Amino acid sequence: MSLVRHFTSTGFVVQDGATLLHWHPKLGMWLPPGGHVEANEDPVQAVVREVKEETGIAVEVVPPPHFEDDLARPAQIPPPLTILIEDIDDPVDGFHQHIDFIYICRPLAPVTGLPDGWLWVSEEELAAGTPLSRPGASPEPPADDVRLRGGQAFRAARDFAVRNV
Repeated sequence: MSLVRHFTSTGFVVQDGATLLHWHPKLGMWLPPGGHVEANEDPVQAVVREVKEETGIAVEVVPPPHFEDDLARPAQIPPPLTILIEDIDDPVDGFHQHIDFIYICRPLAPVTGLPDGWLWVSEEELAAGTPLSRPGASPEPPADDVRLRGGQAFRAARDFAVRNV
């Protein structure tokens, strides 16, 4: 039997020194918004769509510092911060892997409210591994990979802001 793999896109949405996380009950961990790349969709389109579907927030992808969009042809899309291969043990779909394109995003307009279950987590809270409150259960800290990639997202978002002043 061959290993099943799905392509996914995840977005660390950064605003005012914080990023969005929610408790993912199926996976039992704090995660940024994201989901499966659909047919005829590139990973950037997927992350923009997923963030909007999950949070109601319209975002744009922040390209990493090394990206230069200087070619007329062929078309380019910003590369992700990184690409992870994640083992998923789903009670319904069984064991499979996600090839997850991790992007840095920023809201197109200031965000003032959030849907239930979403938290703005500060850079300091994320770096310290602060346990985050979740309804009906004891607080849990974000996983190490979320903390590491979130910290990289904060730095890249600051660098992007400096480059585009």
